[in-house]
Parts: sequence; C-alpha cells; structure tokens
Amino acid sequence: MKKIAILLCFVLLMTCFSGCTQSNTLGPENPVTLTMWHVYGSQTKSPLNDVINEFNRTVGQENGITINVESVTSSSAIDKALAASANAEPGAERMPDLFTAYPRVVEFIGKDRLLHWDDYFSEQELSAFYQDFLSEGYFDRELLMLPVAKSAEAFYLNKTLFDRFSADSGVSVDDLNTFDGIFAAARTYYDWSGGQNFMQLNDYYNYAYVGMKAYGAEFIRNGRLRLDDDAFRKIWIPLAETAIYGGICLEDGYAAARWKTVEIIANTGSTADVLYQPTEVVYPDNTTEAIEAIALPYPTFTDDTAGVIYRGGGLFAVKNEDERKNQAAYIFAKWLTEKEHNLDFVTNAGYLPVTTGAFDALFSDFSLIEKESYRSVYRAVDTMLEDYSFFALPLYDGASGVQLNFEKNVKAVLSSAHNQYVKRVAAGEDPTEVLNELVEVSLTELKALSTE
Repeated sequence: MKKIAILLCFVLLMTCFSGCTQSNTLGPENPVTLTMWHVYGSQTKSPLNDVINEFNRTVGQENGITINVESVTSSSAIDKALAASANAEPGAERMPDLFTAYPRVVEFIGKDRLLHWDDYFSEQELSAFYQDFLSEGYFDRELLMLPVAKSAEAFYLNKTLFDRFSADSGVSVDDLNTFDGIFAAARTYYDWSGGQNFMQLNDYYNYAYVGMKAYGAEFIRNGRLRLDDDAFRKIWIPLAETAIYGGICLEDGYAAARWKTVEIIANTGSTADVLYQPTEVVYPDNTTEAIEAIALPYPTFTDDTAGVIYRGGGLFAVKNEDERKNQAAYIFAKWLTEKEHNLDFVTNAGYLPVTTGAFDALFSDFSLIEKESYRSVYRAVDTMLEDYSFFALPLYDGASGVQLNFEKNVKAVLSSAHNQYVKRVAAGEDPTEVLNELVEVSLTELKALSTE
C-alpha cells in the first residue's frame, strides 16, 4: 500500500507539473488572444487589418495566437484612451495587449507596465532594423517601442485642377519645390479662383522645426519654443503674409476631406496621407470629376538646405503575467517586421519599411507598388533620401501639449488676422500697409500666446 501511495503521489505531481508546463506553452491546443488598438486606416480600409488577418490564418493559427483588433482610430484618441486605462478612470476601457502609439505615451503609462522587446528579440534580429528608427524606441536602454512603419512628409497636389490654373497663370509644378514658390502660387490661386484656398499645412510645428533647421537654428531648446529667434521670423513672415492675404486653409480637420470638395487642391502632410487621398472630387452642384494626384518632395526653405521630418509611432505590448501572451506578442511583432509582410503592409499605406532589407528592396524596385499615386509618393521619398536631411522631432516633457498649443495658436492668430485684412481692405485701406501691419501683429500675438 505504501508503494501504491507513493506511486499515486508521483503520478499526481507529474500530472500537475505537466499541466503547468503546458499552460505556459503556445500552441493550437492552448490558444491565446491578444487585443490591439492601432492607427493605420482609421478613415478607410485598414491595410494593417488585412495583414493581421493573414497572420491569424497562418502563423497565428499554427501557434494558437489570434490578434483581435478592437479599435482603429487616431493617435490622439489612442493617447486619451490609454491614459484613461492607465489611471483606472471610471468607464475606461481595459488596456489592450498591443497598441501603436508615439513615445510620449510611456510618460503616463509607465515603463514597468510595458514589455521589453529586447528581452525577446535577439541582437541579430534587432540588427536587421534601420537603426535610426529603432533608436527612437529605447527608454533608458530598454526597447519599449518597436518600429513597424515610419513616414516622412511630402507635398500633395491635385494635378488635374492645378494644370488648369497653371495654363492661365503660368505657375508651374517646378515652382512648388520651395515654400517661397508655394506661397506665391497660393496667393495667385486665391486671386484666380475668386477667394479659394490653395493649400493646407497639416503641421505648422513641423514646418517651424524644419524651417529653423534650414537657417541653422533650433526651434526647441530645453522644452521651450524659440519664437524670438531671427530664424523663426524668417519662416514666419512668408507664411503669415500668405495666410493673411488668402490661399491657406486655417481650419481644423483633414486635408483629404477638403480635397474631395475642392476647398483646397494641395497640402503638406505625411506620406501616409496617400491612403486617404480621393480619386475624384465633388463640386457644389454635385457633379464629380476624376482627378490625378501626385506627391512631390517636401518643399525647401533655402537653396542650400533641404530637410524633412520622419515620424510615426511604434508597437507597444503590455507586459503580462501569462508568459504565453508575451511570447505571442513577440511572434506577431517578428512576423510583422519581416521583409515580405512589412512591405505588404507599408506599401499599401504610404509608409516606409523598418528593416534595411525591406528598405533596400522597396527603393530598388518600384514595381512592388501597384498604384501610381503610391509610386508617386515613393519617388518623392526616393528623391529626399538622396538630397535631404531627415529629422525626428525631439521628445521632452509636455511635448505633445506644446505641439498642440502651437498648432492651435498659429491657426487662431492667422485666422483673426485674415478676417481683419479682408474687412479693412474692403473698407478702403491700403492692402500693402494693412498686410504688413497684420504680419507684425500676428507674430507679436503668437509670442504672447506661447508664453502663457
């Protein structure tokens, strides 16, 4: 009996041990589901969702992993939802297992909650990444944000309507290589069209950052905007002159929506904006017209310098007590950043791949890209890769708030000045004198708002 009892205890112990081991092993017999929030395709069909579906059907199924996308929205909406989850606010959603975001979210989520990708990716695997992209994800030597797609900025043009304007005005596509040329075109278009806006700048913060770099200065120092610098005045004056005169849209909202209704015919924005560019426009009488859209390199400020922001968040994973989920996050992230899958994702979304192998493959053969509008984007990027300096925006305490306030203040100041200009000129005042006065006033007001 004693031997039987010992044997039974041994069997029970081994059964327990086997069960515990099995529970920590991934496989179809022991599946896990990872929830995910991301930003790729919030206004249209999501190319990332398509790739995720492929993962779920293949490698995911083989390993018992399912990625369940719960939300596709904007980065600002994800920021707010993550903050609410992290702070356990009433009604907040549970934090997802995976999410895409900018580095700024680490500040309010906390590093301790996040998976360290470098605990799972080998040094050899990490060496395959484009190192400038990878470096943005390190926090105190811990890799918390994994790059999965990056974007640059470009200048988009409704060429169909621009060609009509060009035929009448003599303004050419070549005139749009510089901001001076673009601003001159915007003023001419405003007159030619009877008061229509020519363009929208999607990021005034980026405009200022790159512009001051072009003049050998820094827009941000110690977390503060340097609006008193002479270089800022150099980039503000031509922008303010054009916005106050007319031709630049100063409203909130997406440029692509205004393209659709012909409120603008051009904009600066992320290369990923190509995902949302319409292929036809709708006129006030409800007639439609197919259009050709092209992308050009980001405009330059001087003849001697050319620069552009590269941006894009990355993939974060919440550290889980269930090691299977951590392993599943790694398997998915590794699969997503492999050359074939990464190219499939980014080339359908206007982004840049994140490994050197995928990068080289894309820019050596544009036949990988099906749509001409997308090829136009990558040709513009290819030009910039040859001739431009690429800048990442600095990360500092409160950066997100500073950027949002700057955008809001620029639009408010210039909108007010434009309205005053129109009224005063209509009342008979000299247009040149009024414009010069309001340009100076707008700069003073912007400085005052930025110090509040």
